[in-house]
Amino acid sequence: MTIYSQHPNRGKVQILATYQGSAGVSSVTVTSVDSEAIAGPIVDALNRVSAYATGPLRARDRRDDRYRWYPTGHIEALARKEARAELRVGAHSLWYQHVILRLELALNDLDEAVAAAPPPVRTAIVAELEVEARNLRDGWAEFSEGVKPPAVDGRRLWDSDAALVAGQTALSEEDRDYLNEREEGVSTAKLRKAVADLQVLWDAFQRCTNDEAELRIQDFLIADAPFVDTLDNHFIEVVAPDPSGNFGQDGWSVEISRWVPDDDDDGGATSDSVLSCAPSTSPSVEKITELLDLSAGGAEQLEAWARTAVGEPLGGTGFIVTKRYDG
Repeated sequence: MTIYSQHPNRGKVQILATYQGSAGVSSVTVTSVDSEAIAGPIVDALNRVSAYATGPLRARDRRDDRYRWYPTGHIEALARKEARAELRVGAHSLWYQHVILRLELALNDLDEAVAAAPPPVRTAIVAELEVEARNLRDGWAEFSEGVKPPAVDGRRLWDSDAALVAGQTALSEEDRDYLNEREEGVSTAKLRKAVADLQVLWDAFQRCTNDEAELRIQDFLIADAPFVDTLDNHFIEVVAPDPSGNFGQDGWSVEISRWVPDDDDDGGATSDSVLSCAPSTSPSVEKITELLDLSAGGAEQLEAWARTAVGEPLGGTGFIVTKRYDG
């Protein structure tokens, strides 16, 4: 819908909103702040809010060989802070719920960024979000239902093929196809469970302090593979259940594996499973976060865990080893 940028001007830093209007591409000043250190996080968060609010409106829901639109209720979270709690309600699809989690994070990051600015700046940002929400509602009503919006100066135009959207991960058709495949043929109950599992992975990843942890949402897992000089090292994965049953993952698990250098000289390596922990119930966000924070200890911590016997917990965690692959 809108692209945001910053521009120094007379000792201040202007935050600009650029959008498609009736007279072509237009830019307006949203507000001004004292420094780039304040402007940068605000601009970044605004761009992510715009992208993740607009992305589902541009996509076509082609699951089950049908042609539908994604929900639009998330737009309300831009204009009404109390509506953010509703972002986690529902289970339309894995892709949509994943994008909405990213929208929630962007809105929270925007709150944190503007907290460092004076009250007039915070007021201007609230007003900008209201403008963005109103124009998204009007643009969607015109596009989907042919309802003409009120004639106002500076209205931001939008349609599904010409929206200005900053490039963001999770909005690509490839990512959508991956997640659609994960839920192919599942019941409503299983989809709700899968959305809840996705939220657990997301929240644990956001809360952990492990800089090397990687959320691989298409694979329904968080991986931590510390960088070391040799390929002969361990890595850990926290894996959520596969809702479709097509990927061989029936329940939650924590997997420790190691890279084994290949015999040839091409510098490659093959992963070799060491052990797994298969909890009988879904692990909490706190439990996964604790594990990831401990695994940030690096190669030595993973090597110590890799020696854990069946029936014993990974040191410092509540995850019990249920299987070893070395006999």
